[in-house]
Amino acid sequence: MSSNINVLTLAYLGDSIYELYVREKLIKDGIVKVNLLSKEAINYVSAKAQAKFLLLLINNDILSEDEISVVKRARNHKGKSNPKNTDVLTYKHATGLEALIGYLYLENKKERIDELMNHILGGNLC
Repeated sequence: MSSNINVLTLAYLGDSIYELYVREKLIKDGIVKVNLLSKEAINYVSAKAQAKFLLLLINNDILSEDEISVVKRARNHKGKSNPKNTDVLTYKHATGLEALIGYLYLENKKERIDELMNHILGGNLC
């Protein structure tokens, strides 16, 4: 089902799920001031951070072939929007990670999202 959905739509959904994981982690870490939460979240939710995490997932052979396929579809999508605070390649990699999360969510693969987010948020990437 979700393989037929536009990759930018998957990224739109994945962005919100990804950010929810990040916010939950920061709150569980004991950060309670909203300004500090926002500041710390940037370390995970910026396009630059998301691109870095995606490349680490790929380079550490954590993603399956199907997952890499979704990432590539999103990364190679010919979008009309220009990124504001980053270069195009970084933006496309970030979109790939967001699309992957959205895809996994719609496929009801919450455990897999948990695994990937544990790698990202738990610092399990070398």
